[in-house]
Amino acid sequence: MKLILTREVSGLGRAGDVVTVKDGFARNFLLPRGNAIAWSLGGEKQIDGIRRARASREIRDIDHAKEVKATLEAATVTVSVKVGAAGRLFGSVTDKDIAASIKASVGLDIDRHAIKTAGHIKSVGSHAVKVSLPHHVVASVNVTVVAKA
Repeated sequence: MKLILTREVSGLGRAGDVVTVKDGFARNFLLPRGNAIAWSLGGEKQIDGIRRARASREIRDIDHAKEVKATLEAATVTVSVKVGAAGRLFGSVTDKDIAASIKASVGLDIDRHAIKTAGHIKSVGSHAVKVSLPHHVVASVNVTVVAKA
């Protein structure tokens, strides 16, 4: 089956690539998770849009990755969440919440899969979070969790 990848899939390709995979892999894994769409002639236009978006977000080389690292480490990332009486969160702060806060404060579009936390963040305060960037560059970001007013 011929597909257009909408996200990077390990061992298969990057977003915007046209790949041919077995029907079962496409039906049971790629399509339900939104990692790919079925290829069609109209899909060729989507490929151009996906590639343009990927090129604007992509970290070009190691120097650019180091610039992004410096920007992330200098940034103040604040996540506001609902908390209970004892200062414990309702649920936990997810990688998706952190990625959205980074985008809001710095303007960088970081993939949530690149964010690594040391366990679940379930309390108010400052927490260290690692962000894996391309070219084996790792940024350490301080995330401050505050109570939502």
